[in-house]
Amino acid sequence: HAYFLLPGDPAAPIIYEVDPIRDGRSFTTRRVVAIQHGKAIFNMSASFHHTAEGLEHQAAMPVMPPLPPPGGPAAPSDDVFSDGRGVEPFFRRYLDVLPIASSAPDGSVQPPVVSHLGDPHAPHQRRWFRARGPLPDDPLYHACAVTYASDLHLITTTVLPHRTPEGPRISLASLDHAMWFHRPFRADEWLLYIQDSPSAYGERGFTRGEIYTADGRLVVSVAQEGLMRQRP
Repeated sequence: HAYFLLPGDPAAPIIYEVDPIRDGRSFTTRRVVAIQHGKAIFNMSASFHHTAEGLEHQAAMPVMPPLPPPGGPAAPSDDVFSDGRGVEPFFRRYLDVLPIASSAPDGSVQPPVVSHLGDPHAPHQRRWFRARGPLPDDPLYHACAVTYASDLHLITTTVLPHRTPEGPRISLASLDHAMWFHRPFRADEWLLYIQDSPSAYGERGFTRGEIYTADGRLVVSVAQEGLMRQRP
């Protein structure tokens, strides 16, 4: 569970202070603070668990859209939510991403960035994604890749109910980000990312994400709160 305290400077080094809170027989806990220009810009609590057999259940994948073509995305997705500073191209340097189009109630095909309920203003999105290129077998690489990808368009789900030509201009920033890793997976194979935003109030929007493998296994859950500040 991570909190973003101040904006980071990509041109300056970051010092990570890692505090070994506890090393138990099955759980290990760490606290991390990222420091830049003498100030804490980020802090995180992380818990690690030895793999063990146990009871199992999961929510079923709500939808099963067709898999992307074997060679990769059929076409690049739109850049509707690009902030003009190259955030979207930066993600796509490392990820293959394919938004999923939906059918509206009248049967017409909508643009990719729409609700999977068919309502272009509902706060729901779906995407296929995978790492661009094969990764080593070590599960740590795959966890890191999905952690990186988990922020892709997540906070923008909160904007969809307010996204109209005459709607407000909104500045977005991540406030905190939490992830739960449920089952093993490979990040260099297609994963389905389903996102929804059940609430926005007081300049803060809340978004949830579920990441499934192509065969329907729920492997990661995500939650994020972000700043939604209207600009004049």
